[in-house]
Amino acid sequence: MAEKVKVAVVGASGYSGEELVRLLLKHPNVELTAITSRANAGKSIGEVYPRFAKSTLKFCNPDVSELAKLAQVAFLALPHGLATEYAIPLLEAGLIVIDISADFRLRSTAKYEEYYGAPHPSPELLKQAVYGQPERYREQLKSANLVACAGCYPTSSILPSAPLLERKLVSTEGIIICSASGVSGAGRKVAEAYIFPECNESFKAYGVVGHRHTPEIEQEFAVAAGVDELKLNFIPHLAPFNRGINSTIIYNLMPGVTLEDVQKAYEEAYGNEQFVMVLPPKKTADVKYVTMSNCCQIGYNIDPRTNKLIVTSCIDNLTKGASGQAIQCMNIRLGLPENAGLL
Repeated sequence: MAEKVKVAVVGASGYSGEELVRLLLKHPNVELTAITSRANAGKSIGEVYPRFAKSTLKFCNPDVSELAKLAQVAFLALPHGLATEYAIPLLEAGLIVIDISADFRLRSTAKYEEYYGAPHPSPELLKQAVYGQPERYREQLKSANLVACAGCYPTSSILPSAPLLERKLVSTEGIIICSASGVSGAGRKVAEAYIFPECNESFKAYGVVGHRHTPEIEQEFAVAAGVDELKLNFIPHLAPFNRGINSTIIYNLMPGVTLEDVQKAYEEAYGNEQFVMVLPPKKTADVKYVTMSNCCQIGYNIDPRTNKLIVTSCIDNLTKGASGQAIQCMNIRLGLPENAGLL
């Protein structure tokens, strides 16, 4: 039996960190050797997450020199800005770094500063990072030592849109994305807006202008369309469920495009992809069918009256939108079966 790859999760006390632990503990080809959390250092994982009570793992402080001894791959489940502080020395120590923060997703340092309010902490690393969306960057991921995993809202928007933009089936102008995320998308923090009495029985838009995921979505839409830049409207919503994202995307159709053309585009793009499920024409995606999975579900229909293509997509924000996609990227990088630990 081949020796298992040793992996660490830096920042394992958040929702995405917990999801990484859940998936990695059952991964057949890896050994989870370190989980870090300053607040929980010294505690057993079962004490913090009772679901993992049978594991002997304990939280430790995020000491880079110790992590370099314990792991070959490090997942960073940290806030933006902080992830870079760990990525640099871990890369220098020879580890593969898979970051699920926003630190390395944007190619433009100006855009990063505009949307994140500070200069990028390590511009030189941006050229090294590979965008972590396996269905679109699989070949580049095979040799990547720094992976910048796609964001949750961007994943739910880019996967259904890229095949349409690549084939010029829709216009790059007038795109509107309305997305609704479960409360776990806000992270494990105590804030009035996210406590049960505020979220329950509520459904509201937020960040309707200038949301931080907008430049990431625009960047990857422009890559797919083969243009230098495009602008769109992204309108996120907070929905009263724990996990999942439902995105509805409205495009202006190019002249003569039919439902059959859209169907063919999706079949060509995702016919062999095990984690993208394209529904039959005129069906709509449903969060219920992707929860706790690494799958993206896509539905589509055309409104001939307005000449609009309306696409719906659903993902689990913690799995395909974060930790599951990160493990999928790791599997590709290590030459493992892409679905290992994800079925």
